[in-house]
Amino acid sequence: MFKEQQTCGSWESSITAEMVAGAAVRYADVQLDGDAVIWLEGRPHEQGRNVIVRRLNGKSQDLLPAPYNARSRVHEYGGGAYVAFAGDIWFINDSDQQAYHLQDGQISQLTDQPACRFADLQYDMHHECLYAIREDHRNKGLKEPVNELVKIQGGKVSVVASGDDFYASPALSHDGHWLAWLSWTHPDMPWDATTLWLARIDVDGNIGSPKQVLANAGQSVFRPSWSADGRLYFVTDPDDWWMLYRLNDCADLQSIELVCDMQAEIGKPLWQFGMRCYAFRNDNQIIASLCEQGLWRLVKICTNTGEVEPVASPYNSFGSLAANEHLVAMIAAGSEQSDEIATVDLDNGQLDMCLEHHSLPVDSSWISVAQPVSFETSDDEIAHGFYYPPKNPCVVAKDDELPPLLVMTHGGPTGATSASFNLRNQFWTSRGFAVLDVNYRGSTGYGSAYREKLKGKWGVYDVEDVVAGANYLVQQGKVDEQRLAIRGGSAGGYTTLAALTFTEVFAAGASYYGIGDLKSLAEDTHKFEARYLDRLVGEYPKDSEIYASRSPLNHVEQLSCPVIFMQGEEDQVVPPQQARCMAAALEKKGVTVELRLFAGEQDGFRRAETIIETLNAELAFYGHVFNFDTSGP
Repeated sequence: MFKEQQTCGSWESSITAEMVAGAAVRYADVQLDGDAVIWLEGRPHEQGRNVIVRRLNGKSQDLLPAPYNARSRVHEYGGGAYVAFAGDIWFINDSDQQAYHLQDGQISQLTDQPACRFADLQYDMHHECLYAIREDHRNKGLKEPVNELVKIQGGKVSVVASGDDFYASPALSHDGHWLAWLSWTHPDMPWDATTLWLARIDVDGNIGSPKQVLANAGQSVFRPSWSADGRLYFVTDPDDWWMLYRLNDCADLQSIELVCDMQAEIGKPLWQFGMRCYAFRNDNQIIASLCEQGLWRLVKICTNTGEVEPVASPYNSFGSLAANEHLVAMIAAGSEQSDEIATVDLDNGQLDMCLEHHSLPVDSSWISVAQPVSFETSDDEIAHGFYYPPKNPCVVAKDDELPPLLVMTHGGPTGATSASFNLRNQFWTSRGFAVLDVNYRGSTGYGSAYREKLKGKWGVYDVEDVVAGANYLVQQGKVDEQRLAIRGGSAGGYTTLAALTFTEVFAAGASYYGIGDLKSLAEDTHKFEARYLDRLVGEYPKDSEIYASRSPLNHVEQLSCPVIFMQGEEDQVVPPQQARCMAAALEKKGVTVELRLFAGEQDGFRRAETIIETLNAELAFYGHVFNFDTSGP
């Protein structure tokens, strides 16, 4: 087939911004209720509304009518916004953050506490109540809202546990006799150090005095969950990897043992409630998603021997999973599959996609598959990422032309990117860009030691690693050294702005709700991340000089390349003033700058019209900077 030669960046592509927005449906929190698979579906074309969907007997049905929106805003990032049991649904409604009950198509309100938010729902069938995390904003005299573990019963909300700064993951034993949960305090984040608690529940539903199961400095706990035989399982990281442990006897808190021993991760950073990386098939077998060097796979773990056996699937990334004796349901993606809801029959291995109209909008000839790369960075260390070469079935680069590079910086910064299919990446590669998605030091999926390298070094190691990644591809002869750009959102936006300010490697950048002033972030952000920077940068205000030295806003005289800013006006994580100040400072200096503010958007854009406008604007911006035409179809 003849391929036309065009300037990289200007290639005509059938992957449009509208297509990306249409594919930007978000799936979360898959659950099994009997034979039904249930999940949350965030729809950009419904203004980002989260709908509860149930699939039963091969047919899918929306359970939550508009204007209800199942979304929690506890910690701003939410999660754990619904729970299903025996056909009933309990959920948190976004507009008022209160708990509701959906039964036989009828919706009733369970809580009425304005200025309170709820999340991480757990239903207790034995005592007909809910356990939840409450974030209480009613006392305006307090510097921060109060977080507590509560019980919701008969319209009454009572406190189960309080006193720590944060709570998460209430887990009820199958017989209803035991309740476990997590807590942690400032300045720790849940991946730094958490306490695992256990309390006895009597026949009347009264909860006894809690006991600490695990509370070690520098050791985190993730996802407590009960097997049917009464053993408490959890993920923790005493030896560099988030691996599976269990408490065998609730009466003996020393009866903790390692279930399986591998140099791999079963856990993830607890940015949202309700995250699940493992589930019980039965007392003898656990289904889990396991991450090795940034790539995920599905496995069976024998609870008796610790033996790990692979489960065949086309996926390399997993967002949530649930299991029973015969089935595992999951949110998953692969190198040529975007996020989808799927099930695997554990008896015969049959794979079934639950989304009736879900298919890729383009065929495989358009898809640039992620290539894992590792490269040397400062201190003779190694960083990782995924490289996507340009790919278009109809167009090739002009003779002797190397493509521009777009370096992606993920958020968190305690987080990770994956090798799974992302239509947004294909939007760029199909137009002639090369893409490098970097898992800089501090990313998850490579063990605790790698994750903790960013402590005290945010704005240093992450910047060094994105620069090293770009230089690596230049040295490999894969990209044009004169056309290197960088983009990122939130914490990734900070790395983007810092790389543009403190190095001269990149010729342009795009900051999506990025951080320009660390001091302002330390003084004006939400409770969950209020002390996050203590670990990443230093104690504030004691180490204010470090904050000033690493803040791009304080060094705009060093930033001389074009920047485009995209910012939600309702962002409580990174306040809009950050983008306004950076853009104004650059404009005053005479640097090419563009600022776009979006009403109704928070940290992470959810609306289709926003996604479309930002992608098209960013493409046009690079066309202007790198002097190529973006006016094609």
